[in-house]
Amino acid sequence: MDLVIRGARVVDGSGGPSYRADVAVDGGRIAAVVAEGAGRRPSAARTLDAASLALSPGFVDMHAHSDLALLRDPEHLAKTAQGVTLEVLGQDGLSYAPVDDRTLGEVRRTIAGWNGGGPGDSSVDFDWRTVGGYLDRLDGAFGGRGTAVNAAYLVPQGSVRMLAVGWDDRPAAPGELERMRRLVAEGLEQGAVGMSSGLTYTPGMYADDAELTELCRVVARHGAYYCPHHRSYGAGALTAYREMVELCRSAGCALHLAHATMNFPENEGRAPELLALLDRALADGADITLDTYPYTPGATTLAAMLPSWASEGGPDATLARLADPAAADRIRRDLEVTGSDGCHGVPIDWETIEISGVSSPGLASYVGRSVAASARAAGEEPWATALRLLTGDRLAPTILQHVGHEENVRRIMRHRVHTGGSDGILHGSKPHPRAYGTFPRYLGHYVRELGVLSLEECVAHLTGRAAARLRLADRGLVREGFRADLVLFDPDTVAAGATFDAPTTPPEGIPYVLVDGRFVVADGRRTDILAGRSVRRGADGLAR
Repeated sequence: MDLVIRGARVVDGSGGPSYRADVAVDGGRIAAVVAEGAGRRPSAARTLDAASLALSPGFVDMHAHSDLALLRDPEHLAKTAQGVTLEVLGQDGLSYAPVDDRTLGEVRRTIAGWNGGGPGDSSVDFDWRTVGGYLDRLDGAFGGRGTAVNAAYLVPQGSVRMLAVGWDDRPAAPGELERMRRLVAEGLEQGAVGMSSGLTYTPGMYADDAELTELCRVVARHGAYYCPHHRSYGAGALTAYREMVELCRSAGCALHLAHATMNFPENEGRAPELLALLDRALADGADITLDTYPYTPGATTLAAMLPSWASEGGPDATLARLADPAAADRIRRDLEVTGSDGCHGVPIDWETIEISGVSSPGLASYVGRSVAASARAAGEEPWATALRLLTGDRLAPTILQHVGHEENVRRIMRHRVHTGGSDGILHGSKPHPRAYGTFPRYLGHYVRELGVLSLEECVAHLTGRAAARLRLADRGLVREGFRADLVLFDPDTVAAGATFDAPTTPPEGIPYVLVDGRFVVADGRRTDILAGRSVRRGADGLAR
């Protein structure tokens, strides 16, 4: 054997009771799991004494925004230090494949606030155009060594619509819809595990339910799943959740609800209504899962708050409207009085909008302060501050939006179909701490400190349950024959180091992380190992 992890408390990802065991690793796979007193103890070239540690499958980040970070940062400490061994990319309907030369530029500008990669950023060579090409690029990263962790991909519906329809707010023509069907099918056949949407982001939000249902039928035929950021997390949240449930049931498609939160004052205390809606659908045979992050604030771009009509035509058209006083005042009214669809139908409270990152160095002083606070300091209205940020940074500013409710967070994470997702934006000088702290925060704060979940139940949410949704053939459990994507952590000390004031601080209590049987973290330090690869859905519907 290559390695024996001796005497660990095995929390195997199934949700069953933990137990003491020796776990042997050989050739990148779990070769033996010998419970304490159950037989001859395995031996190996290397033995790691883990009597004080828990051993679990590697954590699966079901909602990640590391699409470019994996290609530019071999250490990728944001995730490796947390024990994440697999990330699901292509989220919220916007990512970098499939594209053509035109839409690649549009996508790069649109989500520069999420990932960098905007005009002038040469840190990544965008030498692919297809889903398969992007997955190949991950496998060939850093001279063919691979990436820090494994990655699966969702076909982004907004990028698909950009290719077939453009940025127009209108129904797709029959030929355009057929092209979208083909693009989604091709992405799935090239290895994507499902399809995502961002239904408060343009241009994906311009799709009506009939169009989305047709695309979900393609997803269903391939045994994949649909992952929508649905149309509202605010004033119309329950209606939006119900829409997604009914749409997927009509299409016969599995549904995974992205960052399934209940935010804004309108939804305080209403998580039980969401869970009752899901329970009814599950009892009727629907295939539904969801993910959440263990924090109350959300994170996105400032431009995402704009009403959808203001973004029709793409980034240049948006900037032109912001430069036109009459159009800009109409945008302000929609934001502050009516409640724009970009802000989930709720009039914006500038006190809750904290700038977390900008691309222009000249705007760095705004980072870490709310728009309202910066406006007071300048003696101006908040919209004037927001307008300066949007135009001066070419729509790139990222924000934290402080609109969540702790009791809703706790109730949803207890649900039996819940999984963990960081929704971590790694770009910007002061990102949301969830990018660096989601998984240890679950284990430390919500398990050890609050007892919201048991350790075994929580690990199952973060590993085995996520693996089942992805239909991973050989990951997500500590089982003989499974890939040795493993985490060793101390249940008594594991904690998120990241805070809102210091959001990139590494976690505590996670000394060892293995990807494919190789230590990417050892003795609490990042090694130089790059063992991550693309995880692709096969013709049998299973991902490997």
